[in-house]
Amino acid sequence: MTEIADIEFRRPQLSDQELIKSYFYRFPSRSCDRTFANVFLWARHYHVQFAQYKDVILFRDNSAGIGYAFPVGEDMAVRDVISELACYAESVGEPFVMYGITRENFAKLENWFPGKFEIEYDRDAADYVYEAEKLATLSGKKLHSKRNHINKFKAEHEGSWNYESLTEDNLEECFQMALKWRNQNGCEDDEEKNAEMCVTLNSLRLFKELNLKGGFLRVDGQIVAFTLGEAINEDTFVVHIEKAFADVDGAYTVINQQFVEHEALGKYLYVNREDDVGIEGLRKAKLSYKPAFLVEKGIVRPAKGQKM
Repeated sequence: MTEIADIEFRRPQLSDQELIKSYFYRFPSRSCDRTFANVFLWARHYHVQFAQYKDVILFRDNSAGIGYAFPVGEDMAVRDVISELACYAESVGEPFVMYGITRENFAKLENWFPGKFEIEYDRDAADYVYEAEKLATLSGKKLHSKRNHINKFKAEHEGSWNYESLTEDNLEECFQMALKWRNQNGCEDDEEKNAEMCVTLNSLRLFKELNLKGGFLRVDGQIVAFTLGEAINEDTFVVHIEKAFADVDGAYTVINQQFVEHEALGKYLYVNREDDVGIEGLRKAKLSYKPAFLVEKGIVRPAKGQKM
């Protein structure tokens, strides 16, 4: 029988997509971490590895010491594997850490291991989740300024703008726009921006293989904004990438609204627009769209003085 010490972790490959997605679909979440594209595209940057063990999928992050995501599988199998992981870490004198743990995950931990673990929520890691209908229609007084911004964009570019769904036929144009965006935004001089841009370009390169959905705006025939995403579960769509030229006023607001209207409305109840990574301006922008709720996530460690 395989033991914890014998598990062979490895970086996820495209060939692992069917296996990993099968677990994500059977055991759904609204966390943006639970999509194959996110796992696969960010694996190199965060040194993420995975393994199938005792009918659960385990993800391990080696970027700052070893940490584990909440295992994906049937509850009792997940409970047993967490107990094994914690006991093994204790036996070899290593800290046991779990990352990206939602409130629902922690409620299960408390039920299975009362008082054994503690969680520290990370506000910067919380996903913003919105009602798809409100993002598409921007109805209500609270979103009045967003409607005005869109109306201004449409008036300024009357007859010269349009939305298109991303396809293999227009993918190269979108890729070239992303390269221009990279050059305009100093990505080469900023490690985090560069990592995000690598993910963006790889998302476009592997658009078909990763089964992503995308859309973009044209103004005077030129692409000025685009976005990419995928379904997390049956009722929630996640937006992974959104880029627009800063000198096209209103482009971000319009691509946000148009993408949801064309690709998500009527198909999904919610849209997850991921976290704000602690950037003040991004947090202000995401809050201005009035999220329905946040998917809060935190770091879990054994409670002080507790042993498994």
